[in-house]
Amino acid sequence: MAFVGIDVSKDKLDVLWLRQNVPLKVKTRVFRNHRPLLQEVGQWLLKQTEEAPENIHVVLEATSIYHENLCHALHEAGFIVYVANPARVKDFARSEGALNKTDKKDSLVLALYGQEKHSRLVRWQPEAREIRELRSLMARLEALEKDLRREQNRREKALMTQTNLRVIESIEDMIGALKEEIRKLKSDIDQHINGHPELKQDRELLQSIPGVAEVCSVQLLSVLRSRDFGSARECAAFVGLVPVHTQSGSTLRKQSRISKAGRSSVRQKLYMAAITASQYNPDVRALKRRMAAKGKAGMTIVAAAMRKLIHIAFGVLKHQQGYVPQAA
Repeated sequence: MAFVGIDVSKDKLDVLWLRQNVPLKVKTRVFRNHRPLLQEVGQWLLKQTEEAPENIHVVLEATSIYHENLCHALHEAGFIVYVANPARVKDFARSEGALNKTDKKDSLVLALYGQEKHSRLVRWQPEAREIRELRSLMARLEALEKDLRREQNRREKALMTQTNLRVIESIEDMIGALKEEIRKLKSDIDQHINGHPELKQDRELLQSIPGVAEVCSVQLLSVLRSRDFGSARECAAFVGLVPVHTQSGSTLRKQSRISKAGRSSVRQKLYMAAITASQYNPDVRALKRRMAAKGKAGMTIVAAAMRKLIHIAFGVLKHQQGYVPQAA
C-alpha cells in the first residue's frame, strides 16, 4: 500500500510518494497541471511504487477548480483518490509540528495525513455527467444574478446623484442584457432537467415539500444527486448544517453554531425555504414550536428548520415518494 500527497496549484502539481516513515524517505516530482499531461502523474506513480493502482492512495486538497481534472484522471486509472478538507489538513499539520509551508512540505503533510486517516476518509467519486453539467449552468446563473444586483445598486446610486445620463443609459442597457441572459439560462436549466427523466422526477418530488419551490429544488437536486450519501445527517454535514458545540468545563459554554462547510449558495436558498416552511410545512412548523417552547433563539430555529428540510428532501428522494407530513 502506497500513500501519495499532491499539492495542487493552477500551473503545477507537486507529487510526493511517502516511501518510508522512519527514517523519512520520499520520492518527489513536479508536473504541469495541464489536462493532456495528467496521465503522466499516474504512470510515474505506478513506476515508482511498483504497486497496482488500487493499492495507491492519493490525497489532495480541494483547490478551487484546479484539482478536478486530476481527480478524474487518477480515478479513471484506478487509483484511490481522496479530496481532503483543507481545515482538517491544516490542523493535522499543526499536530505534527509542521512550521514551514512550501509546496513540497504541503504534499508531505497530505501523504502523512492519508497514511494516518485513510480508514476514515471518504473516497472521491466523480459526479454524474448530467449533475456536473447542471452545476455548471447553476454556477453561471448565480454569477449573472450577482452581476445584476451590482448593476441595480449602481443604478440606484446613479439616480440619487447628478450622474451623466449616458452613464445611466449604459447601466440600463447592461441590466436589460443581464436579465435576458438570466432568462435564457433559467430556460436552459429547465430543458436540461426535463431532458433527463430521473432529474425531472426528482425535482417534482422535491417540489412536493411545502417550502421548497423551483429555485431551492434545483439547488437540492444538485447536492443530493452529487454523490451517494449514506444518510440524511451525512448530507446535512456536507452542506454545512450540522451543529458545532463549544464547551469546556463549567466556564466555557458558547452558543452552538452550524459548521458552514460546503457551498454557501445552497445554504442561502435553504434559508429562504426554511422561513417559508416554518409557516406552511407541518413538520418544520412543529419543530419551530417545540424549539420556541424551549426558549431557543430565532437563528437557531432557522438553522434547525434548514437541517429538517435537508432530512425531508433526502427521504423523499431515497424512497421516491412525494412528501407526506409526519407531524401529529
